[in-house]
Amino acid sequence: MRILLVYPEMPDTFYAMKHFMRVVGKKATYPPLGLLTVAALLPQAWEKKLADLNVAPLTADQIAWADYVFLSAMSVQEESVQQIIKQCRAAGARIVAGGPLFTHEYARFEGVNHFVLNEAELTLPLFLADLKAGKPAAVYRTDDFADVLSSPVPMFSLIDPGKYLYAIVQYSRGCPFMCDFCDVTALLGRRQRTKSPEQIIKELEAIMEHGNVNLVLFADDNLIGNKKILKSELLPALIEWRKEVRPAFFFATQLTINLADDDELMRLMIDAGFRHIFIGIETPSEEGLKVSHKNQNRKRDLLETIRRIHQKGFIISGGFIVGFDTDPEDIFLRQAAFIAESGIPLPIVNILKAPPGTDLHKRMRLEGRLSKQFAFFEGDTNIVPVMSEADLYKGFLALVEQVYTPAKSYERLVNFFTTYRFPQHNLRIDTKPNADTFRYLCLVVFRLGITDPQRKYFWKLIFWCLTHNRKMLDKALFYGVMMHQMNETYKTVKLKAESEIGRLSSVS
Repeated sequence: MRILLVYPEMPDTFYAMKHFMRVVGKKATYPPLGLLTVAALLPQAWEKKLADLNVAPLTADQIAWADYVFLSAMSVQEESVQQIIKQCRAAGARIVAGGPLFTHEYARFEGVNHFVLNEAELTLPLFLADLKAGKPAAVYRTDDFADVLSSPVPMFSLIDPGKYLYAIVQYSRGCPFMCDFCDVTALLGRRQRTKSPEQIIKELEAIMEHGNVNLVLFADDNLIGNKKILKSELLPALIEWRKEVRPAFFFATQLTINLADDDELMRLMIDAGFRHIFIGIETPSEEGLKVSHKNQNRKRDLLETIRRIHQKGFIISGGFIVGFDTDPEDIFLRQAAFIAESGIPLPIVNILKAPPGTDLHKRMRLEGRLSKQFAFFEGDTNIVPVMSEADLYKGFLALVEQVYTPAKSYERLVNFFTTYRFPQHNLRIDTKPNADTFRYLCLVVFRLGITDPQRKYFWKLIFWCLTHNRKMLDKALFYGVMMHQMNETYKTVKLKAESEIGRLSSVS
């Protein structure tokens, strides 16, 4: 049996970081971990190939080679998914589909032969058994959650690691919190399920076998959802492994702001090699946090908490949202001021959306406030807001101008470089300049320091670090590229917001 595993193209959203990739000469941020795990769950004797459309287009020869096309996608990838289904059906290919996009709304997708939904560790064996018996069903789904201790090492051999910015693993699934706009608990439950330290170390060693990487993303929805097991099992094991192996990479992950409440946890994470962390800050409005059940962010000084985390040696990327029912007219000014004062080097700003399966989606449907199909684009929403739509889009446009344009990014980055403290640890990283490092430096300097129309802000950032804090120079280069990404995202968001404002004006 020959299986083609297809990962759809990501649209030009902030998370895809396409402009960042163009500068540094990569194709995509990280490989499709879900499909690599599915590949490892398939019979070993089967032939498997991966087609990541973020790396290269899907070809007719690839489709003709396959007995089955396995398609996995998130909601943001729907446009690409529809094109893939059309292309495969025209070629007579049989399609097996799974992943978050299909789990809640699979009936919308005509042309798919078999849906293998929820977690593949549970539903894929059922499909494979029926396929072997010659009677595969149309839909496989379950209300149970998988024991991730049974999850295999992903087939990293299917990718070219040089095409990707980061490598990727996953330690846990599920999150104990109930933020009403997040679909994690609907997909993966509230009880966090974890792999063993031995599993993670095997995955890290497999990554090291297949190429050189500088950063490994732990693709967890909330790494610290179970602090007790994290502190007693994974982090000590990673610390000892790093002492022995001394890998040349750090870790990034996603977690919640209550990290700041546990000094021991922060010290262990720093010693284990965690540096970059994404936190959903969402809003400085206590009312907005309350209405969205973002209780872990409430009743705390958010700015002081962010400073505390930065001064422990972590670098925060923050998620921010406007469009809550309780948002006052001045929320856009408050968000802009908060983000600037926080010094968060990479803020990601969005309008509130209601993903299928979430409590928010259910409430909006009951209230008759779902305006269109869900799509995860900056500057767009599928909710009819409490404030006028025109005010929401105008306010959002003013907000991103205060956050994403190079002048504002430069000011915020200087704030970050001034307040950040390098972590105190005994961690040794064997990083030595090589040909890839030189190539990266040349690409960044040429594309941002010479050809970019906004190059003066890149050089201002570099010279500030040379003058005030040379230890931050590597971060200045990285965030110089990210400053370019934010500016390009601003241009895209501006066009979208202005289009919506124009549409609303013509209707009124």
